[in-house]
Amino acid sequence: MALTPLSWCVGAALALVCGSSWPKMHSALAPENEVPLRPTTWLPEGKITSVTLPKGKTRRLYFTLKKASAMSVTISPCDLPIEWSLAARTLKDKPLKSLHWTTKKSMPEVWWRGPGTEEKIHSFTGDAVNTFSGPSHPRTSIYILRLRSKQQSTRATVYLHEGPGPSGTFPLLPADSNVHTLGVGMTSVTLSWAPSPSTTSLHNAENSYNYCVLVNSLQNYPSLCAAKVSMRKEKDQKQDKKERRVTVWPILKEWWWQQWDTYPEDQSPSASLEDEYDDLQCVCDGTDSVCTVSELLPDTQYYFDVFVIDRLNGTNAAYKGTFARTHEEARPAITSLREGELRWVTFGDLRSNSEQFFSFRPRGWQQSGLLTLQSCGGGDKVKVTVSSKGQVLTSQGVGGDLVHIWLQGSPSYLIHLEREGSTTGQISSVKDQALPGALMASVKMQISSAYHRRGVPSLPSTLQIKSFNRLRGCSSVTLAWMGTEERSLYCVYRRKLEKLEAEGVSTLTAPCLGPESRSDTERVLCKYFQELNPRRAVTTAVIGGLEPGRAYVFDVYLMRRWGIPIKYASKMVKTRKEC
Repeated sequence: MALTPLSWCVGAALALVCGSSWPKMHSALAPENEVPLRPTTWLPEGKITSVTLPKGKTRRLYFTLKKASAMSVTISPCDLPIEWSLAARTLKDKPLKSLHWTTKKSMPEVWWRGPGTEEKIHSFTGDAVNTFSGPSHPRTSIYILRLRSKQQSTRATVYLHEGPGPSGTFPLLPADSNVHTLGVGMTSVTLSWAPSPSTTSLHNAENSYNYCVLVNSLQNYPSLCAAKVSMRKEKDQKQDKKERRVTVWPILKEWWWQQWDTYPEDQSPSASLEDEYDDLQCVCDGTDSVCTVSELLPDTQYYFDVFVIDRLNGTNAAYKGTFARTHEEARPAITSLREGELRWVTFGDLRSNSEQFFSFRPRGWQQSGLLTLQSCGGGDKVKVTVSSKGQVLTSQGVGGDLVHIWLQGSPSYLIHLEREGSTTGQISSVKDQALPGALMASVKMQISSAYHRRGVPSLPSTLQIKSFNRLRGCSSVTLAWMGTEERSLYCVYRRKLEKLEAEGVSTLTAPCLGPESRSDTERVLCKYFQELNPRRAVTTAVIGGLEPGRAYVFDVYLMRRWGIPIKYASKMVKTRKEC
């Protein structure tokens, strides 16, 4: 028969009246089939427990002591600061054994609802590993551990140890836990730190412990967990880049992240880590606490962290890291070139002075210039590289022929001359004594701002000098050479040869020696010439005042306001003995 609303209310009232005769403890407890309102988690003793901390939510862990006189609780945040506190709760009246639920996990819920007092024992806020050690509370029924992250979701590990003294699960740090810098180079840094007491007190320390050095260009990390999280973030942000800003030394593989998890009982942590140290580039084994980190970039700031690793327990402890900036590369001396300056660039032996640097700032708003080079002497190859604002504009070899390089559009230029080595089978026809300082390699160089045209100047179609036999006399000869369509100055020099020179010894003048190397007494004439038609650009000169029956070497130089003077091929002519 269905119950009427009136009969239902009467039944409820009778139930309340009859319930008043139950024990007070019964009224405060839930029936066996009720689901606890607050999730409860027991904290096991002697086991590393990983805890996920959602943002802004408090996680609670409960534990009781089994007649232990002392305890210690170690909290290891991962990558963010957290708040945690430890409290001891004492119940006024303990629950009856008959009311304890069958699962041990639900027992804290039973105690939590009972009347009692709570005392805060310890609290800490930060991202460093923190340990509370102290005696147990005799009247405490249950301990409550609260953890919270305000910034964002993160992880932490919790370890409970019952009994006095250290647990031996975590490596110990020395009194001076700072990492010190012994030496800093251009691509390497040498570090040192005080040995961990764990490595010096145990007989098997060399087999159980290792030091791990981590180097990166971002920051110091309080734990390996924080370093791993940072590496993963960098990898997600720069998936398309081959190089990452965080570099781990030694290489931190997946086991560094998994070490916080519990290993199965049938698997030893050391067994899975046995082969991880084979490929490490920098490992300080055992008590060796000095390490040199190499293959770094010059003039770069790096952060160094050192961790002592307990391979048997899969735990670690972090030293206080340091940072250092590597030395910058030795900057080569850069010589500033003046407008229109003619400069000889000489190189010594192959082991030194193999490259030189010059800078030039062109005049005028057009920011243009003409660079002229010519290699002199020896069989060494010389290469010129011109760059501006870190970008290479041109790079080419420099030989006996003139090299013209037109520059435009930059306020400054960097000129790099480099000797590349000797040319096989190439022997200079010019004696070394003709070169300044008798060095093995030399380059003649000039750079000038160009205002009148865009591009390199025109060159003669040939650099050969022609003499006319019919116009050759006892005291004069007639010479002819090709000019250009530009108005330029041509100067003729002569040199009287001795008898032995005229009979076969080399009489040619070094191609790279210009008018500046000649005596004024050797100059016989200078003339301007210009012909718009290149095919008809031929000029002649009659050289008089010569001795009968003597041999002379004639040289013609094309003189310009910019660039190196162009030397024509030397021409030997012998005057007639009788006329």
